[in-house]
Amino acid sequence: MKYSTVKVNGLNVFYRESGDSSKPAFLLLHGFPTASHMFRNLMPMLENDFHVIAPDFIGFGQSDAPLHTDFDYTFENLTNYVEGFIKEMQLDKFYMYVFDYGAPIGFELAARHPEKILGIVSQNGNIYQEGLGSKWAGRQSYWDNPTPELRESYKSAFKPETIIGQYMGGEKPGSISPDGYTLDIHYTELPDYAERQSDLIFDYQNNVKNYPRFQKYIRDYQPEILAAWGKNDPSFVYQGAEAFKKDDANVEVHLLDGGHFVLESHWQEIGKLILNKWA
Repeated sequence: MKYSTVKVNGLNVFYRESGDSSKPAFLLLHGFPTASHMFRNLMPMLENDFHVIAPDFIGFGQSDAPLHTDFDYTFENLTNYVEGFIKEMQLDKFYMYVFDYGAPIGFELAARHPEKILGIVSQNGNIYQEGLGSKWAGRQSYWDNPTPELRESYKSAFKPETIIGQYMGGEKPGSISPDGYTLDIHYTELPDYAERQSDLIFDYQNNVKNYPRFQKYIRDYQPEILAAWGKNDPSFVYQGAEAFKKDDANVEVHLLDGGHFVLESHWQEIGKLILNKWA
């Protein structure tokens, strides 16, 4: 495993990398509130067959995190930096793993550069209305009528007990290591974290507006998609995995007995699904 940074538009993007660069590239895109460390168990499973690369988004993990007053924390801008990262890393074609926040970023990249996509793993990476759990109705109310009070209330998403609940919810007792959520909690304590993440919570509405664009990409290009979904996830419910079948004949759906962070408990199973499909 190699750990490094690369400059993209003047900012340092941290990434972890393993495998032979002559092998097909596999780009791993993390979600919230985590970073590339969520792939710490999966990468060794893939490294013999793929060139595996997992960046931290700007404002996450070990990448640079400008103040929210100095940087536009929107998903479009995060995507622009991942696009710049792909260019710097000279990734001509690649497989892609998307989770949570990584899904709108990854599918936007696919819509911009369909010729680059070899296949997609979606792990609770939603692009359908059917996949939005009940909590999103409250978010919609906030987007429709944003107030400082509501912005402040959504900062509860960054509390330790909320993050631990995201990891543990829907999982069997004893199946989740504390390593991931402990590191995520550490990151929430860094300066300006709550403000930049609050900007992204508000901007998430634009991802939902882009769902038809992402679905059109799937209909037009019929990419191979492996949907490996924690079926007990209350945020992105399993109907979001099934919905891929409406638009793409090349979809394989696996509903796993876990929650939002199902990779934490089922990384071996997900790794085997990937290797069986593309290695």
